[in-house]
Amino acid sequence: MFSASDAKQLRHEFWISFGKSFPRDWILYKTKVKGLSFKFNFDTKTAYVALIIDMSSDKQDQYWQRLLSHQAILKKDFLPSIKFNQTLQVSDDKYVSAAYIEIDKPVSIHNKSSWQVSMEFLNHSMIVFENFYDLYENTIKN
Repeated sequence: MFSASDAKQLRHEFWISFGKSFPRDWILYKTKVKGLSFKFNFDTKTAYVALIIDMSSDKQDQYWQRLLSHQAILKKDFLPSIKFNQTLQVSDDKYVSAAYIEIDKPVSIHNKSSWQVSMEFLNHSMIVFENFYDLYENTIKN
């Protein structure tokens, strides 16, 4: 079992190592739309890359519908195992909409032997997701 301090240090080590192994200027929050962002996640159970929509409910629904209109293209041409969740709970009282791709292997940030495969998955998935966004950004935003 890891102490909170040990777990924090491992997370820090992972993300520093990831940044050094795969240096790139990721889009993340630079979508030019407040509340629309890409996210990396790696925790004790899984690793995933997501496009998160976190806005007022009416705007969130509009962007969600725009993203869903691209679902077939995203699945066919970019990320076949992408999942869509309109009401993803991120805390007790907070919900976001998300399209995300999860790693299909058991991984944990606490297990350094799973770091390399997780890094490769995160890097590859985000590149593909960003390529999709680069092509369809205008129709998602407008």
